[in-house]
Amino acid sequence: MMNDDIYLVDYMFDTFPQLETQNLILREIKSSDAEAIFAFFSDPEVLQYHDAEPFRNVERAHRLINTWNERFVTRQGIRWGIARKSENIIIGTCGYRLWGKPMFCAELGYELSKPDWRKGIMTEALLSIIGFAFDKMELNRIEATVMLDNNASMSLLSKLGFIEEGILRDFGYWKFEFHDLKLFSLLRRDIHIQ
Repeated sequence: MMNDDIYLVDYMFDTFPQLETQNLILREIKSSDAEAIFAFFSDPEVLQYHDAEPFRNVERAHRLINTWNERFVTRQGIRWGIARKSENIIIGTCGYRLWGKPMFCAELGYELSKPDWRKGIMTEALLSIIGFAFDKMELNRIEATVMLDNNASMSLLSKLGFIEEGILRDFGYWKFEFHDLKLFSLLRRDIHIQ
């Protein structure tokens, strides 16, 4: 039985799953999207609470896309590009990393271009991939860690039903310093998948 479960999960990842919402397409990020990725990954405000420095050149965006694609191929994670249906230009990303079938758990990550903040775009995108995670990826738990002064992200996670579990002291290290991170989680039993 366990071998069948592994086969089903592997089969699901044979092709990249494109998702659609009322206003958005969540799709595979390709090398041709590098300029769009660079546009918001070079913005210091977008990366204020991120574990990366603002990108200085488009080559860094190409490397990030390759990393995301490699994680997908090796079943270590999945990252969708967020695009409006009307334009199909990537304006943000969202997805999971550190996904492992034995633990039925994954870590959520996301970012969005500044001109698209506070328009409900990330809420719409995350609702879609949360449903996908519990329904198709068979997850039981989704985790997210947030820097303590990132109020917008904490508000978003709370709105989506995530529960604050506590503070992980000096859990993150980037930009040459340690960071306390607030841990949030959403369990399958916390929501109703239709």
